[in-house]
Amino acid sequence: MEATRILLLPGLGGSGPEHWQTLWEREYGYTRVLQDDWDRPALDAWVARLDEAVRGAPGPVALVAHSLACALVAHWARAAATGRVIGALLVAPADVDSEQRTPPEVRSFSPMPLDPLPFATIVAASRTDPYVDVARARHFARAWGAAFVDAGDAGHINAESGLGLWPEGHLLVSGLLGTDR
Repeated sequence: MEATRILLLPGLGGSGPEHWQTLWEREYGYTRVLQDDWDRPALDAWVARLDEAVRGAPGPVALVAHSLACALVAHWARAAATGRVIGALLVAPADVDSEQRTPPEVRSFSPMPLDPLPFATIVAASRTDPYVDVARARHFARAWGAAFVDAGDAGHINAESGLGLWPEGHLLVSGLLGTDR
C-alpha cells in the first residue's frame, strides 16, 4: 500500500516562510500545491491546479487547506473525482461570502459551497479569526459533514498567530489519517 501524500493548499497570498504550512513542508516533506498567482486568485485556475495535483499523486492523498483554500476544496469536491482523497483538514476557512470579513480578491470563490464533502474532514477555526466568525466556521463544518475543532484564541491560525510548527494541527492530520506521523 502506498503512503498517503499530504497536499498543502495555501490561501490568498500563499503561506509565507513562517507559516505552519511552510514549516510542515520543510519539516515533514509535504507537497505544496502551487498556484500561478497567489494574490489574484482565480477559482477555475485554482480548481484545475488542485485537480492536477490530486490526479498526479502516486497514491492516496490528504488535503491540508488554509483560509481561502478551504473554499477551494469545497468547490473542487463538487465536480472532481475525489476517490483518491482520504481526508482533509480545513483550517481557518475564510468567509468568501462576507464583504466585511474578506477582501474583494476572493469574491470569485463565492458563494461558499455547502455540500457535504465525500471524505473525512476536520474544520479547525479560531474564536478570534478576522476572516470568519466562529459561528460561521461551525456552520461550514456542519454543512460539509466535518468534525469541528475550536482552536481558541488563535487569530487566523497563520504565521502572525505565533504557532510555529503548530503541533496541535499536526496531531489533527495524524488523527485524520489514523497514523502517528
